[in-house]
Amino acid sequence: MIDLWLAERRDGTPQAEEAIRGFVAGVVDGSITDAQRGAWLAFVMVNGMTAEETVFLTTAMTESGNCLSWDGLSGPFVDKHSTGGVGDKVSLILAPLWAFLGKKVPMLSGRGLGITGGTLDKLESIPGYRTDLELPQLRSALEEVGCFINGQTPDLAPADRILYATRNETQTVPSIPLITASILSKKLVEGIDRLVLDVKFGSGAFMQTRPDAEALANSLTQVGNAAGVQTSAVLTPMSEPLGRAVGNAVEVEESMATLQGNGPKDLVDLVVELSGEGNAARDALDSGSVFPVWQSMLRAHGGDPEAPLRGGPVKEIVVTAPHSGMIQQCDAGQIGRAVFVLGAGRRRAQDPVHFGVGLHLHAKVGDTVEEGQPLCRILHAEKGLDEARRLVEQAYRIG
Repeated sequence: MIDLWLAERRDGTPQAEEAIRGFVAGVVDGSITDAQRGAWLAFVMVNGMTAEETVFLTTAMTESGNCLSWDGLSGPFVDKHSTGGVGDKVSLILAPLWAFLGKKVPMLSGRGLGITGGTLDKLESIPGYRTDLELPQLRSALEEVGCFINGQTPDLAPADRILYATRNETQTVPSIPLITASILSKKLVEGIDRLVLDVKFGSGAFMQTRPDAEALANSLTQVGNAAGVQTSAVLTPMSEPLGRAVGNAVEVEESMATLQGNGPKDLVDLVVELSGEGNAARDALDSGSVFPVWQSMLRAHGGDPEAPLRGGPVKEIVVTAPHSGMIQQCDAGQIGRAVFVLGAGRRRAQDPVHFGVGLHLHAKVGDTVEEGQPLCRILHAEKGLDEARRLVEQAYRIG
């Protein structure tokens, strides 16, 4: 059958659900070879998929392993997914916020790759925090705290893990149907009723332009809703970093400040928008009422809320303004690359990250600075410092 399935994909012939499910099953059980898998993905990359086919693929990938179930617990069960950005620590804040507001948040997250930071890497800068809890522990956290942020276990959507690795090797990552199925299959296994998508565009995002982000958002919402989960999307710019901290431990610190009512405005505004709770969410953050939920979530994962974060000590240097004026650009892509070369990111999934290195942005777009005033503080461990400094200097444009 694989010869027929490949011929259909090659010729752009719409495939039946049975054919797509058969392909996904063969990917998981190993009966489809690496070459056949790569060819199938390449044909999708070239010819695309219909909306109906994308639903079939997403559902098959979701059901390729176990799915979480929360029988006996009252919802609603909600989650959020971001398509990635620089300084994006929204998940760390939104999960306990939603729990404080009475929702259940079974959040499965990933690690950083390239300049895009990973939620799990940030959380693992907290001493003791485990991202590999088993189902009974996850259920207990959801029941007692209202939220968890955990890694994806091997038995959840295994087809995505295999296909994603092949896409990386075959240059078939930037395909909207494949991106849609990959993102949603990892979310639909969570047993959620509602999903909010933060689809980013700009220099620090996977989708560089707004039209590309709109196309992805439309695909994600269409397929998510067709799969039975209430799905909505918000398009947000990533031309400059979100908040003022970029790294692992530094983003945890900024998240904790936000949960205690001291967060940067752009970060708070986005969290409130994605929450869908308006003033109730803003009031909860401003009052610091959500912070105890955060501490309870850490304890449920084995973390110590009182312990110093991992990654220190690090050294500091300050990049200053070469002349006076208004900040016209603080390029997210350049800032992300700077943090990456310091060691906060990884090239391959198995690479380690440095928890302590990162950047504190003292000035962002619209701020007025004087010559010699700090623009950015670099936290480093010697590695990549010269290149990081050059990238930071290139990121800023002062008019």
